Amino acid sequence: MTQGPVELNAVLLSSDQVSEALRLCAQRRAGFQQQYPFESRWFRTEDGVQHYVDEGSGPPLLMVHGNPTWSFAWRHLIAGLRDRYRVIAVDHLGCGFSEKPQDESFYVLDRHIARLTGLVRALGLQGVTLFGHDWGGAIGMGCAGRMPDLFSRFVLMNTGAFRSQAIPLRIALCRIPVLGQVGDQGLNLFVRAALWMAVERPLSAAARAGLVAPYGSWQQRIAVHQFVQDIPLNSGHRSYAALCAVEQGLAQFRGRPMQLIWGMRDWCFTPREFLEGFLRHFPEARVERLSDAGHYVFEDAAERVLSVSRQFLQSTDGVV
Repeated sequence: MTQGPVELNAVLLSSDQVSEALRLCAQRRAGFQQQYPFESRWFRTEDGVQHYVDEGSGPPLLMVHGNPTWSFAWRHLIAGLRDRYRVIAVDHLGCGFSEKPQDESFYVLDRHIARLTGLVRALGLQGVTLFGHDWGGAIGMGCAGRMPDLFSRFVLMNTGAFRSQAIPLRIALCRIPVLGQVGDQGLNLFVRAALWMAVERPLSAAARAGLVAPYGSWQQRIAVHQFVQDIPLNSGHRSYAALCAVEQGLAQFRGRPMQLIWGMRDWCFTPREFLEGFLRHFPEARVERLSDAGHYVFEDAAERVLSVSRQFLQSTDGVV
């Protein structure tokens, strides 16, 4: 018998309900505090305690990051959109300022979706606009697929939410048993390599400090490694069924407002495989192709991403 999706309840926590270790972790913003001045908030599921930010008021925007980033990746959009919208950016379990339990079974697509779904319910969100990047596309669209009446619009960038056989060699190398784990968790190669391989322009010192800050030890990098292991390339993979369900759920959103923003120099979520894949599912989507931006499109073209996002939101406010 096929097992259904996991369901997890989320409980919002006050600061005094969070461990001192997590509070201290969230306060350590040396080198990037001016770029990430947001108040830390927390919620708990059966898997652990997660961190998120919740800024501004108005129609809710839910921002879902990928690997190996965290809510810091959305900082320019949070700051630029909170004047008119309620901007919520979550740190996945094992990422950012969230708890980092060492149980590998927590770091699978189904459970990432279930935890995000629990947060949406706990916050009582409606009319949500989803922003997704990298793994945030599959996780976010998976969440939307489980509660479609709560999601109205989508802004997706350099991501995927459907099956693909495309995996770059440099990612495949990180999946080699033992060797990949030593590189990802021991030497922090995945996080550090992304600082120059995922961008077309050199990152500022503050951006570099923020992107690496949560991943200072073997234990703190468990999610980074497990995300790489969780790419489902065949039907025998632990997350293949979950990704199939995400893909099957896409059709219900055809006709909803969608903005695709793509760094065209991305070697991972390539335009040919993934941007065109989304356009097959959503042929009426708006598309902004950024010819000089890479995978970290929010770094290479921060002002343009903010401008396009704001234009899309303002032109579709009240449409759905």
